[in-house]
Amino acid sequence: MVLGITLLVFLVLQAAPGDQASSALGEGASEEAKEQYRQANGLNDPLLLQYVRFLGKLLQFDLGVTTPPAKSVAGMIGSAFPLTLQLTFLGVVIAIVVSLVFGIIGALYRDKWQDQLVRVFSIAAVATPSFWLGILLIQWFALGPAAMFPSGGIATPESGFGGWLNSMALPALALGIPVSASLIRVVRTSMVEELDRDYVRTAIGNGVPYREVVSKNVLRNALVTPVTVLGLRIGYLLGGAVVIEMIFALPGMGQLILNGITNLDVNLVQGVVLTISVTFVLVNIAVDLLYLLINPRIRTV
Repeated sequence: MVLGITLLVFLVLQAAPGDQASSALGEGASEEAKEQYRQANGLNDPLLLQYVRFLGKLLQFDLGVTTPPAKSVAGMIGSAFPLTLQLTFLGVVIAIVVSLVFGIIGALYRDKWQDQLVRVFSIAAVATPSFWLGILLIQWFALGPAAMFPSGGIATPESGFGGWLNSMALPALALGIPVSASLIRVVRTSMVEELDRDYVRTAIGNGVPYREVVSKNVLRNALVTPVTVLGLRIGYLLGGAVVIEMIFALPGMGQLILNGITNLDVNLVQGVVLTISVTFVLVNIAVDLLYLLINPRIRTV
């Protein structure tokens, strides 16, 4: 998977319009200077040779440098990626909490007015783009009469955890709410399927309290499918975080990839896309391992 990602990113950026030499030296540079730059950086070599050289640098964790002024791409990603991970993590937490609460309510009150309200909320949320929700949140809670949060930027370290959380609240909500909508339906469906199984009726018939059956058995068995969907949605969260960072002026990976595309900085764009893609692959591996904790019976399959 990772090898395929590297090949796809390499080929797409090679086919992108523009000239790396012109971007690095400026449009006013002479053709001789541009040609010297291409020769020095191997841009005239066959694509296969360039790709092999690219893989060799990746194995050494060398992502190259940006176009002048030259800066280490790995260093820039190392500074920006933690913020993107923080935003993604908060978005995941919000998505999990909202989906579990509303999904369980919808399953326990199946086809009643509570379930209908949950259904309306999930449909409205899944149809709401995260960037549009982010703009609405800024208007309501940062610029409007109910202003309680900053409209953008990240809190300084001196502000402490409270200041950090205050500055990340609106971006995390804009990122997590649309994802929670799809998870709500999955949680509800899984819970309903488990509630209709024979072991639930048997346990209740033997005098086990209904609440205990739901919390200790039904919920745990119903979590396998939602966890699978959540692992797949991590990719959406990482990609959505890039857009949300631009709206809320957060100095994360979104700013880096925008600068890379604007300046046709191939090394920077490659580094950002590969970092996000590899993170997505690793997260899904972790989700697969999480199955063993949720349902130990999988170990014997």
